[in-house]
Amino acid sequence: MAAGKGRKLVIVESPGKVKSIAGYLGGDYEVEASIGHIRDLPNPSELPADMKKGPYGKFAVDVDNGFDPYYVVDSDKKKKVAELRRKLKDASELYLATDEDREGEAIAWHLLEALKPRVPVKRMVFHEITKEAIQRAINNTREIDTAMVDAQETRRILDRLYGYEVSPVLWRKVRQGLSAGRVQSVATRLVVERERERMAFVRSSYWDVEGEFTPSDAAQRFTARLSQVDGQRVATGRDFADSGELTSKNVAHLDEALANRIAVACRTLPARVTDVQEKPYTRRPSAPFTTSTLQQEASRKLRLSSKNAMRVAQRLYEGGYITYMRTDSTTLSDAALTAARSQARDLYGAEYVPDSPRRYEKKVKNAQEAHEAVRPAGDRFRSPAQVAGVLRGEDFALYELIWKRTVASQMADARGSTATVKLSVDTAVEGAQRVEFSASGTIITFRGFLAAYEEGRDDEAAARAQAAQEERRLPKVSEGVALEVLGAEADGHETSPPARYTEATLVKAMEERGIGRPSTYASTIGTIQDRKYVFTKGQALVPTWLAFAVTRLLEEHFSNLVDYEFTASMEEDLDRIANGDEGRVEWLKRFYFGDEASSSEGLRDLVQDLGDIDAREISTIPIGDGMVVRVGRYGPYVEEVVPTGINLETGEVAEGAEVPATPRRATITDDIAPDEMTPAKARELLEAAADDGKVLGQHPDTGRDIVAKAGRYGPYVTEVLPEDDVEAASSAAKGKKKPAKVKPRTASLFKDMELSSIDLTDAIMLLSLPRVLGVDAEGEEITAQNGRYGPYLKKGTDSRSLTSEPQLFEITLEEALAIYAQPKQRGRAAAAPPLKELGDDPVSAKPVVVKDGRFGPYVTDGETNATLRKDDDVETITAERGFELLAEKRAKGPTTRKRVVKKAAKKTAKKTTTRRATKTAAKKA
Repeated sequence: MAAGKGRKLVIVESPGKVKSIAGYLGGDYEVEASIGHIRDLPNPSELPADMKKGPYGKFAVDVDNGFDPYYVVDSDKKKKVAELRRKLKDASELYLATDEDREGEAIAWHLLEALKPRVPVKRMVFHEITKEAIQRAINNTREIDTAMVDAQETRRILDRLYGYEVSPVLWRKVRQGLSAGRVQSVATRLVVERERERMAFVRSSYWDVEGEFTPSDAAQRFTARLSQVDGQRVATGRDFADSGELTSKNVAHLDEALANRIAVACRTLPARVTDVQEKPYTRRPSAPFTTSTLQQEASRKLRLSSKNAMRVAQRLYEGGYITYMRTDSTTLSDAALTAARSQARDLYGAEYVPDSPRRYEKKVKNAQEAHEAVRPAGDRFRSPAQVAGVLRGEDFALYELIWKRTVASQMADARGSTATVKLSVDTAVEGAQRVEFSASGTIITFRGFLAAYEEGRDDEAAARAQAAQEERRLPKVSEGVALEVLGAEADGHETSPPARYTEATLVKAMEERGIGRPSTYASTIGTIQDRKYVFTKGQALVPTWLAFAVTRLLEEHFSNLVDYEFTASMEEDLDRIANGDEGRVEWLKRFYFGDEASSSEGLRDLVQDLGDIDAREISTIPIGDGMVVRVGRYGPYVEEVVPTGINLETGEVAEGAEVPATPRRATITDDIAPDEMTPAKARELLEAAADDGKVLGQHPDTGRDIVAKAGRYGPYVTEVLPEDDVEAASSAAKGKKKPAKVKPRTASLFKDMELSSIDLTDAIMLLSLPRVLGVDAEGEEITAQNGRYGPYLKKGTDSRSLTSEPQLFEITLEEALAIYAQPKQRGRAAAAPPLKELGDDPVSAKPVVVKDGRFGPYVTDGETNATLRKDDDVETITAERGFELLAEKRAKGPTTRKRVVKKAAKKTAKKTTTRRATKTAAKKA
């Protein structure tokens, strides 16, 4: 509906906000969405022809003239910008209501630059979508904050310079197509450093004793752990360095034999209480959520990735359920404090609420945004029970988490008492004459905020141990009381390597170091996974060998760019620009061209001299015993640089040892994490590779050799083609544009087969696939085949999955025909029912459903189709998310290929003209 004369146009970022805000503002306003950014720096290849050789040609930024950026409207936003211009013609005022952070401020500025309004313009900001907040915002507008825009523009130009200067170095020295980023490179380094620690870690073993005791006059029994031997503290895991050495002095390091002797002696001797201590216990609630703590807790408790948590939070914010979810602040407004305290009092009682509000004013390093903490929206919070009928799945779970954390933050401390009992046994064991056991327990007498919420912990084992101790009751005993020993057992332990980062702990580490911003954590972690620098193993983030090579190059040749302090200082500098304390151009000059005053090199100079970078050395990671991992063009492989038979210290070759001319190599499969690649594992791969290509025999039909090999994607068998066959095929292909490629027959081993035990019979059976079963009533052939996604039947273009690989050789034609007689479960053969119904779309008023398509699940209203994103789950997708995907697809408009056709036509015309001119010239000659 077009805006009427005099109506005021409000532009927000997301289409999810439009309906709610329009309802709060009334008929005098029309609300439209820009759908995020509308302008950005183009790729240099997309610049107009006359600009490609000019000052903007390298970066789309003129670095020699004030770092002037050249912005263009994104191709998929041109229709949206044209639509906003049409609506602006009939408007009396323009309100730019993008988000309140730097990025939102920059979007508002870009809208102003692109729309060039001739009506009054006002900047409208809010941090929650409620009626009160929107009405306050419309009555309290301001000007665009140019300093915030400068800071965001500096960040964008900085990232462009960084990526476009450093990434080509990676292409030349590591692998083509790699990328470097200001924050992603540092995040990758964090993950790589943790893996290096795990690779260098040496396990140590230590022992202690756990005993079970009871007072002679009571039936209550309790366990205690050995804590001292002859006055020396018993060594625990924290007393060992990562190198395996004992770092603490004056500690008793028990071995298995001594621990067992102590346990045996204690079973027959009485124990005596030597000390009893009881202390009051108090625990305070955690502060309300910031962006990073929300991501961490959503990962621990809801198993949501950072990206997924932010996507769900965005939906809740746009729906008016929570405040703005990108914030560093732990502050709550007076209205929020009152709401939280009131709700806690109503639900749990007055004794659960302290006399005065709790205020969390902790300063976060490099804090940027001035919003509140993430909390339920409104001056009165809706409890989880009140939204249960509206929110579902992840949306409800995250809202409940935010509600609990906010309410708990205004509740009373948990209180109780902690008791510690020490008891001794005189064993008469050599080396352990007198041993001491200790036990601790905490009793919670008043749960306080724990009645509403308890923060999760990253270390699950420690969390379980802590929880067990906090609810452990010890018997009432006094010093000097004799105890009966019911049992004692020696207990062996091994030190554990440093835990890998999870998404939650990586976000925490980045926040502690001041790296990145709340709005960038999720995208940064997503980027390093998409770039194949990191993969997940359960909840853990594991670096790839490619990440090792890239990180080493950056550390050795661009150390400042991946230095944690330097990266954090850049964030502080951006804050100074946002506050108006520093100029954008001056800062960029120092970063790119260097600073003569401090004799520091700029980025431009750093990337000039690449001659001293040894590409092979950079991509080599030593793992010990003459073994190295190399990152090759086609993936990582292990190489034995010092063959067996050579003394590593003297270099002498053992008598009778054969030193190969070329080192042994073996491909590293994708399932082996770097810390698992020990010298022993490397030898195992090399031995398997030695069998790689072993001839199993000759095929009875062709007489060709059949060999078994270990490939990157698993073991397989293949038929060796003679050189004559290859040459004959190449000769027959002469005259063609592309020579015919001769491919040998190849088949992957079944999952239950081993490369070491495969024989010729098995290989011939595998190479016989695909197996022809016969033809159907129409004469169409049916075959059984093994594919990338498992065994299946094929009839023309119609394929059906089989349940197991042996079924390939067992299934009959009749059984196959019976399978084809059933409706196809997936694909175009039979229309499948919707996976989920989402209700009527607010734009088209047609029912929206989720369907399974050729390229994955998608939402549709019968007119517009929108594919679900990577993090969208069919089971938990909400109606609001479905409507949002359709709105984004409509905004992009239909895909057109007119430009391609025009270019093709132009090219053809040019060729025709050239040919005609040549013919005419020849005729004249």
